[in-house]
Amino acid sequence: MASDKDRPLVGQAALVTGGARRLGRAISLALARAGADVVVHCHRSVAEAGALVRELRGLGRGAWVERAALDDAAQAEELFAAASRSAGGRLDILVNNASIFPKGRLGELDPADLDRNIRVNAFVPFVLGRALARERRGGCVVNMLDSRIMDYDAEHAAYHISKRVLATMTRMMALEFAPRVRVNAVAPGLVLPPPGEDDAYLKRFKRTNPLERHGSAEEVAEAVLFLARSGFITGQTVFVDGGRHMKGAVYG
Repeated sequence: MASDKDRPLVGQAALVTGGARRLGRAISLALARAGADVVVHCHRSVAEAGALVRELRGLGRGAWVERAALDDAAQAEELFAAASRSAGGRLDILVNNASIFPKGRLGELDPADLDRNIRVNAFVPFVLGRALARERRGGCVVNMLDSRIMDYDAEHAAYHISKRVLATMTRMMALEFAPRVRVNAVAPGLVLPPPGEDDAYLKRFKRTNPLERHGSAEEVAEAVLFLARSGFITGQTVFVDGGRHMKGAVYG
């Protein structure tokens, strides 16, 4: 039987946005295995979220599904309140994982594209983090970034801008929400193939980082757990990218 040392998050509850699939699923499972109860947010992935909740409950944890469209700040506020109710009136950990990833170069950018990317990928994570801070109970926020914030993603200009905004907001939130709430970020690199691609994509690009391999969703989830457990770390970004961010030059 696992001891409390093996389950350092026993007694805590987490909300994982976009928690039903891909990285969100791995993070939700890792949090549950560490002892946390988990609220799995989804928008359209209802069947996947339900299956994951059953799996989390099979681990002996409390688990619930909450739906919301995160291009709407009002729905984000409602999501936090609903998730808190589901978890028994408390949330200790917020993982802002949900994001959109539309293609589009800078020359094609229009205000609506930029606005939606910033709302979903940066502003709503702030709204949810602010809701946690207003609880005045303490806790931690982990924002999911992208290792290319240190370089450039020309094919996804609005997404790239929005993740740069979230990186800045992570540091601002860490200052504003202290001392009760810690705010950090994880920036994955070559871990999962983009939608529509397969593992050949990972093999094709594995030599673009110093470690010359691709990572795994579980390694990203371990970084989230590290930040959730580390009570004296705030305002930091952990790059899980095989060192790829050190090759970037766009931002100095």
